[in-house]
Amino acid sequence: MNVKLPEKTDSKNLYEQVAERIEALILEGTLQPGDRLPSVRKLHHQLSVSISTVLEAYRLLEDRGEIGARPQSGYYVKANATAIPNEPAPSNPPKQVYPVDTSLAFRIRKLMHEPDIVQLGAAVPSPELFPIAALNRLMGQVMRSQPETVHGYDAPPGSEVLRREVAKRLMDAGCSLAPEEIVITNGTTESMYLSLKAVTKPGDTIAIESPSYYGLMDVFEPLYLNALELPTHPRDGICLDRLETALARKQIAACALVSNFSNPLGSCMSDAKKKQLVELLNRYDIPLIEDDVYGDLYFKGTRPKAIKAFDTEGRVLYCSSVSKTLSPGLRVGWSVPGRYQTRVEQLKIVTNVMTAIAPQLAVAAFFANGGCDRHLRRLRHAYQSQIARLRQAVCEHFPAQTRITRPEGGHVLWLELPPEFDSMLLYQEALPHRISIAPGAIFSPSGSYSNCLRLNGGLPWSDEIERALHILGELAKQQLARRQ
Repeated sequence: MNVKLPEKTDSKNLYEQVAERIEALILEGTLQPGDRLPSVRKLHHQLSVSISTVLEAYRLLEDRGEIGARPQSGYYVKANATAIPNEPAPSNPPKQVYPVDTSLAFRIRKLMHEPDIVQLGAAVPSPELFPIAALNRLMGQVMRSQPETVHGYDAPPGSEVLRREVAKRLMDAGCSLAPEEIVITNGTTESMYLSLKAVTKPGDTIAIESPSYYGLMDVFEPLYLNALELPTHPRDGICLDRLETALARKQIAACALVSNFSNPLGSCMSDAKKKQLVELLNRYDIPLIEDDVYGDLYFKGTRPKAIKAFDTEGRVLYCSSVSKTLSPGLRVGWSVPGRYQTRVEQLKIVTNVMTAIAPQLAVAAFFANGGCDRHLRRLRHAYQSQIARLRQAVCEHFPAQTRITRPEGGHVLWLELPPEFDSMLLYQEALPHRISIAPGAIFSPSGSYSNCLRLNGGLPWSDEIERALHILGELAKQQLARRQ
């Protein structure tokens, strides 16, 4: 068999191109389940690539569950490699405006964090993936070397040292910023809260993705904001035509979304669409609150640009943090509020005065010493592998009609089952087995997506997770059988 590489793609590593070609041969049927793949040495000569490149490509396909290694025999196509499920269809939420009620999400979230539960519901990465020892050392150094500083007051916009490092890192997201344009916050949630409070008043309506992260709706409720859900594609995000209709009707005061690898769909808008979105909002003088907390968690190529990179008039309020990459417990985030900066700083003072100084300085040091880039490379590989194994396990254990997203970053999966399926019932039936999921209805103010659920891919793979997915799959099959 003669394997040929596709034309070179700058955004993909060479091993990813090799893996992509092998995967295409599997999907096309050229390579059948049980077939032996070309040996590493043969493919090395055939493609004129290094042996390490071939091995990395095979490891990637192995992580995805498409091939397997046999001792002293080589690599083979797995029996279920061709059973790649469809993606969920683009959403089509109701066109009405809805008030936000987070009581159901609040009850479910409290149970998600109980001890001894397999946490497939909460989108929380495992602590063992974080550089805890390095951060602890840096915290200790900061406390010892600057005791008066860390025990004193600070004021917005926060540590200049950290703001300089954040500005450097945001260059990878396409943003050219001065440290003075950045406000340090207690995580992304506070950034979103301050941003929304700065640009809205009670009773306003905000355009959001659908499904949308329930944590965003947590912010809406105390601000007395309503939500207008926009149709959203699992690959490239919101429908701009529907947004423009809402803008023309003067229905909304702002737009809020996750720009890269959204939660729960994993969608990532193209650069062209991001630019078009900014131009559209500028035309109607409407601010955008951008949550980019997953932007550094891309699986291939380079970091996607932030929507903020296309902001020429200061209407994008950019929000992010280290909660998904370094540590949620540090509570270190930032906002780039553009033309709304003075108001955001004022609100920060009356909300909680400041962000703790020691975590700010520890994060700044971690950014500066090169440790963060090395850590992120390992973390991205871990998330990619975990998501691949999670998808494969869902394929093996869940009903055949299950549709699954194919995120290219982040660490969550969205599942869509037949319309008659009830994910809230699955949630309730899974709890006695000490398993949590996130039922679809909590991701929609209108209560849509009752046949959907989100799974957390932020946990290192284990027999316990495999067992949990087997149980969930059996419960889902039994429920559908009862409804026939």
